[in-house]
Amino acid sequence: MIKRIAAYFDLAGNDTTLRREIAGGATTFLAMAYIIFVQPQVLRAAGMDAGSVMVATCLAAAVGSIIMGILANYPIGVAPGMGENFFFTYTIVIAMGVPWEQALAIVFVSGVLFILLTLFKIRELVITAVPDCLKQSIAVGIGLFIALIGLHEAGFVVANPGGLVKLGVLSEAPVLLAIFGLIVTAVLLVRGYRGAILIGMLVTAFAGVATGILQFSGVVSAPPSIAPTFLHMDIAGIMHWEFVAPVVIFLYMALFDTIGTLIGVTSQAGIMKDGKIPRASRALMADAVATTAGAALGTSTTLAYIESITGVKVGARTGIAAIVVGLLFLVALFFSPLVGMVGGGIKLAGGLVVHPVTAPALVLVGSMMMWGVRKIDWDRYDEAIPAFLTIVAIPFTYSIAEGIAVGFVTYPLIKLLSGKGREVSWLVYLLGALFALKYIFITA
Repeated sequence: MIKRIAAYFDLAGNDTTLRREIAGGATTFLAMAYIIFVQPQVLRAAGMDAGSVMVATCLAAAVGSIIMGILANYPIGVAPGMGENFFFTYTIVIAMGVPWEQALAIVFVSGVLFILLTLFKIRELVITAVPDCLKQSIAVGIGLFIALIGLHEAGFVVANPGGLVKLGVLSEAPVLLAIFGLIVTAVLLVRGYRGAILIGMLVTAFAGVATGILQFSGVVSAPPSIAPTFLHMDIAGIMHWEFVAPVVIFLYMALFDTIGTLIGVTSQAGIMKDGKIPRASRALMADAVATTAGAALGTSTTLAYIESITGVKVGARTGIAAIVVGLLFLVALFFSPLVGMVGGGIKLAGGLVVHPVTAPALVLVGSMMMWGVRKIDWDRYDEAIPAFLTIVAIPFTYSIAEGIAVGFVTYPLIKLLSGKGREVSWLVYLLGALFALKYIFITA
């Protein structure tokens, strides 16, 4: 059996081992586990049952991750996306007054469109058409984005009413625990320990329990019922032209969040060859099916997770890691108290919820992604300026999708106006024009 598994996932060809894949999958899961607790809180604001949303989230993540592993053989975990869930709740349901049943239907329809676009390989064409400078800058920008999220989740930086961010209160116990985890994990990495990130998380969790910062509240609990959200989509209720825009925006957000994640993870894993991602259509199909299934189960758009890079850094290179992620999401249904201790949040005195165990891993992974800067030709301003704008736009707008949009708009525009328009693919021109129109007519 083990030989068959090794042959199917080509462990030898990917220079990895079964043990390394399992460790990578476990690491990715721990970095993603916060969504199990965040998603119910966000969608509860839309009027949905929190317990049912938790189950739907775990099941959608399991389905998407396992399909990703088997179909695409990528070490990428899949789960409901951050950003899309806030758009679902605070824009579609609260601001527009759309019932959550219809909002789920909007997500479901966008998922069906994902599948169609993938079958016709339109999404794969988009990835192939991305210029090399933008591919590298997207990965670097995502690294800064991950580091920013990690620093915020550690409580090291907090929102500043007079600006963007400021230094947090470092004397609070959860913040000190995160700093401890950052130092321990960094030292393990420097000393060359394989699985340093996973070991660092486990050491940090143990230290948190020993000092009383983390509360051990049990191991096993029965999963809640999924009945309150399962198949509650009101598709008939969205058969009207006014729902076209929300469907398209969900499609846009998911498309470019996924593209950014695939570029970031595959470049780090060494899967990307000559600027192309093999089996990209299979990975995209896993993402699309997961979104559709997630909406049917009762959760918002399900996407490939950039946190998968944490598993890649441990050594994951194949779909076995993604399957491990999926199986652990199924296990999380029954071990939610234990998962909550490691991946759950702690509220600081100022109200900020931090994740001191997983935050250090995100910061360090962000630092590791800076290597792509070396591959950008900074002496060519027609390449360097769009790349720089992409890099800074991703963390400053707090959105991978918006950062990619900035790159797609500025790259063809600068090329065209500088007399180098023939170097740009027609698809990049088309996407740049669509993004520009989006900012002109939709953003406001």
